[in-house]
Amino acid sequence: MLLRYRGSEGMLAWAFHRISGVAIWAFILLHVLDIWLVGANPELYDEVLAVYASPIGRVMETLLGAALLYHALNGLRIVIMDFWPATTRWHKQLWYASWILFLVIGIPVALQIMAPAFGLEPPFGTRELVQ
Repeated sequence: MLLRYRGSEGMLAWAFHRISGVAIWAFILLHVLDIWLVGANPELYDEVLAVYASPIGRVMETLLGAALLYHALNGLRIVIMDFWPATTRWHKQLWYASWILFLVIGIPVALQIMAPAFGLEPPFGTRELVQ
């Protein structure tokens, strides 16, 4: 018997929404833990921050940003279809539109996050804090 995926855009949107939601939840748990480390073990906290600043940390931060962006855009797509049920006719087009927005917003953000991991200057510069 040949097994193959028979879903379509709606099923993929559902699956990616759940996966990104779980990834965001895992980040929140990690964030609570690393904030706890500030008081519990400041030396370990500094080591964790060094991991976040490393290339693998930058990749993880980029993936987190991608999960947040996809989850937000797909959530807006769902809200649009909930408030205006007639738009469910165009759920596939809305899903593709959310992917276009994902790429338009996500690629520059990913470049900004990942540039320091490759020893490059971030393309949009950095803002100096005014004291």
